[in-house]
Amino acid sequence: MSEEARFEMPKEMRNMAEASVQQARKTFEKLLTGAEVAADTMEQRGATVRAGAKDIGAKAIAFAETNVQSSLDYAQSLLHAKDLTEAMRLHGEFVQAQMRALAEQATEMGQVVSRAAMDAAKPKALDGSAELDDANQTRT
Repeated sequence: MSEEARFEMPKEMRNMAEASVQQARKTFEKLLTGAEVAADTMEQRGATVRAGAKDIGAKAIAFAETNVQSSLDYAQSLLHAKDLTEAMRLHGEFVQAQMRALAEQATEMGQVVSRAAMDAAKPKALDGSAELDDANQTRT
């Protein structure tokens, strides 16, 4: 090859290009770190929401079990009623007890749902927050 056909980049230009490539690599690495942190945070948030839903479901099942058991106990007591007056008294007692139980259950369920919602909405500390801060400072 002749000297004219051969291209040689000036040293300053090569240094600038190398610095640009290095900066691009660093920025890309920070972008990946940020994406990994975001994915981890979303996964943790999902786990928190699932745990809250599990608590709510467990509480609902416990309440249903209690209510069915109360209904069965009521039915059993009706079988032993001696007359209509006693049956009506048992019915009144059952209805009052169920209304109290439902009110308590509604309050308790409200607390469980509120707690689950607050846990899901809590900001999580990011393990990679320092990397994200560095990435944001580099861009500015």
